[in-house]
Amino acid sequence: MTVWVQAGDDLILAVRLTPGAAKEMVGGVWTDEKGAQWLSARVRAVPEKGRANDALVALLGQYLGLPKGAISLESGDSNRLKRLRIRGGAQPRLISIIEQQVDVT
Repeated sequence: MTVWVQAGDDLILAVRLTPGAAKEMVGGVWTDEKGAQWLSARVRAVPEKGRANDALVALLGQYLGLPKGAISLESGDSNRLKRLRIRGGAQPRLISIIEQQVDVT
């Protein structure tokens, strides 16, 4: 299993977000009770008024070297488990960066 799936030219990235963290980071994988894998991410922002979601998009943009506008929330607005669409993300370079973050523990 992997934390991403290709959707045309885009990638759909599964992320488990921890808001209100002491340190912002992306890395590692979390597996749910059904065996689905989620990329782990932590942001300092609190989960109110979309602040944590915005911080997640900004953090992923930084890690992937993409503008925030290339990443959008597909589902999980008020949930820890989120799916994000990375427009034009089905590129070997971006997939490699994501896979490196999954291998970080």
